[in-house]
Amino acid sequence: MALSWWPVAVLGFICLAAAVALAVLPAMDREIRDLRPLANTSRLTRLPEYARVARRRMLSVIATVALLLILFTAAMLASARPSGWWSSSRTGDAPHDVMLCVGQPVTDPATATFLSHFAAQAGTYGTQRIGLTSPNRRVIPLTRDYSYAAEKLTDIAEVGRAPADSEPSPTQRTAAASFSPAVSYLDYTPSVADLLALCITGFPSFDAPSAHRPSLIYLGPGELRAPGETRAALFDDQQVTDMAAEAGIQVNLLATSPGGGLRDIAESTGGQYVSLDTGDAGMIRALDGIQANPPDPTAQADTVTAWYGDSPNVPLAVAAVASLLLALALVVLRR
Repeated sequence: MALSWWPVAVLGFICLAAAVALAVLPAMDREIRDLRPLANTSRLTRLPEYARVARRRMLSVIATVALLLILFTAAMLASARPSGWWSSSRTGDAPHDVMLCVGQPVTDPATATFLSHFAAQAGTYGTQRIGLTSPNRRVIPLTRDYSYAAEKLTDIAEVGRAPADSEPSPTQRTAAASFSPAVSYLDYTPSVADLLALCITGFPSFDAPSAHRPSLIYLGPGELRAPGETRAALFDDQQVTDMAAEAGIQVNLLATSPGGGLRDIAESTGGQYVSLDTGDAGMIRALDGIQANPPDPTAQADTVTAWYGDSPNVPLAVAAVASLLLALALVVLRR
């Protein structure tokens, strides 16, 4: 148990020590000065009645002082704001993980609309995780830091909103460079299947089914490779389908141009394939339809939420019990 305001407790115990010293020391001096010789005191103190009264008085004083000390200590600790970890567990649907997979150029307005939509959605998430992958970089690993994700998505979306004939700002240049820097290969050309495989590996447990509900949303052309390209790719459509099925990932595809076997991948994994030919409105409708059809939960999951906060239960309970015992002790003594 940590104390948020520990100086309060220190000051309280210093005041307690000072009060005890001021009460005890002068009383001892006065008792020594005021002593008077009395006759037959030894005979009086040997009486059973006197011994019982003295013993009862001593026990009552000890009990009262002990209860007062316990009460004061508990009050000081409670005033110092004891803190600790709290947690709650509830059974509900498994959390939803969303990986945004963008093969469309960052300067394209469609990319700006896509990322802006999820930047706005991030503020409404509760247990979801969101991530972003470009053709050659994990731009945002899966995270529940929604403010960071929204800010990053907004910065990248601004690149696509900038007029084509305008000079990009330093922020836009940085966002574009961090999204998908140019990389050239001698014997390899990436394909849509390669990009989807890269996005799938962005899920922490992509090699086995997870208690989470993973879904992948791809935006980009149906084919990334130029016609007649002879350099090899790493994955084909069937391998990507098998990877997604093994991990239980729903693959949704928003194709800005036809090509490849994207429709088969989407249908095999329970996702949706949408050909974007109606502008921004069509994309928003497609995204709303995808979000209305999330992956089915594999099982009911226990969601454990933990947070750090004030935890005064123990000192307050001790103070309440000490107060009750002190009140009862005073009632008994009066009788």
